[in-house]
Amino acid sequence: MLLESLRLEQSGVPIYVQIRDQVLRAVGAGLVQPGEKMPTMRQVAVALRVDLNTVRHAYDALARLGVITVLPARGTFVAERPPAVDAKAATKRLDDLAHRTIAAATANGLDPIEVAGRILAITQGRENR
Repeated sequence: MLLESLRLEQSGVPIYVQIRDQVLRAVGAGLVQPGEKMPTMRQVAVALRVDLNTVRHAYDALARLGVITVLPARGTFVAERPPAVDAKAATKRLDDLAHRTIAAATANGLDPIEVAGRILAITQGRENR
């Protein structure tokens, strides 16, 4: 379950970013499926011992990215499918993601080219080195 997989690190990365990125990884890895109900913000806040507003910030970011859908009085769910975007918007999102990935790799002392190679290996099913 998603809630048990969330972990905070003392890395200097803001907590809401850690939560957002871990949910993104879980969705990308198929650990949570489209349409699956997400834990409530309160459940995440209690489990991680963080402020509810921190979790709200992460969920808001995920909703803006189209990863989750918030249905008032029903809950929060993993989005059924990625939001439709035009080619120009898709290119901008791709560039933004690439720049964030390069920055994250560099900040963690990793070569962005090696990270790109690892991304290719994972997506092609060759996860083990």
